[in-house]
Amino acid sequence: MGSRTITVHHVRAALGGARRLGVDTLPLLQAARVPPLLLGDDRARVSPEQFALLVRAVQRATRDEFLGLAPAPSRPGTFAMMCHACLACPDLGAALRRAVRFYGLFPQGPELLFRREGGQAVFGLRNDLREVPEGGFLAESVLLVWHRLASWLTGRRIPLRWVRFAGPEPPYAAECVAMFGCPVGFGSAPGGAAGVAAFDARWLGVPLVRDEAGLAELLRRAPADLLDRREYGTTVAEQVRRALAAALRGGGGGPARLPEVAQVAARLAVSPATLRRRLQQEGTSFQRLKDQVRLEVALAGLVEGREPIAELAARLGFSEDTAFHRAFRRWTGTTPGAYRLGGPRALYGQKS
Repeated sequence: MGSRTITVHHVRAALGGARRLGVDTLPLLQAARVPPLLLGDDRARVSPEQFALLVRAVQRATRDEFLGLAPAPSRPGTFAMMCHACLACPDLGAALRRAVRFYGLFPQGPELLFRREGGQAVFGLRNDLREVPEGGFLAESVLLVWHRLASWLTGRRIPLRWVRFAGPEPPYAAECVAMFGCPVGFGSAPGGAAGVAAFDARWLGVPLVRDEAGLAELLRRAPADLLDRREYGTTVAEQVRRALAAALRGGGGGPARLPEVAQVAARLAVSPATLRRRLQQEGTSFQRLKDQVRLEVALAGLVEGREPIAELAARLGFSEDTAFHRAFRRWTGTTPGAYRLGGPRALYGQKS
């Protein structure tokens, strides 16, 4: 999976349905190797691998692919059968239409929507989730999985134009831009839906390139691969992230260093001003992407434990390690040294 860490708000939401059903959540957290005390710290985060394990544990405990959060449960295997039904479609448009019809066969199940509006295709979740405490999380998850599935079926990452959610803006709203790779709005969604996303309608004619063997492997690793964000490079933000991450991996014989905006712009054959403008249009910035890559590499480097913190700070582009300490505390709520000693536990165990 990708290395982006996941906010504790998502962990709490994933457990909400199980709690209401009377399921003991402690074994679920243990199965995912998530310390229970982590839930008490808004700044805490888990790895994508931990979150995928948690989702699978909750699905098994609730016997519900929607984690006990939807108006009615979705029996295990339903999503797999829908995928098999879509796999025979000639193109993405036909697959999305078949998926909507498939889930429409289940009373009180998820009401998916799909339509073409001029030059864009719109898909989403119709259900009114205002009475569900974790309704926002459920809507985000449905759109995220469907976007990942559509990209997987076509073998290309489909860039979204925009995403809208009916629920209020969550504490982690800024992270949704990175999740979906496009501007994300809250407070209302077209047609009274819980969540809606749009992409260029030209993608509807793209043929499907996956087979039964590939689907079996995807389902075997689910939900890990469907939560992953594959870097197909179809947005400027993804190309910038990839350039930054590649620079930190080195490979040119010299020390790895984060490039500045002018260097990345030159690699993408645009001016720095054009690069900044395109990133702004995608709802992000060079500094935000730089900090995301820095955090991911810092967490990995600290866990590995071989690189001195001062050298790690320099590699990440900090002029001095004290600046790295301040930034790391701002990102995570703890210090690099504490994280190296305690791993993810340090994200909730150190406050001073």
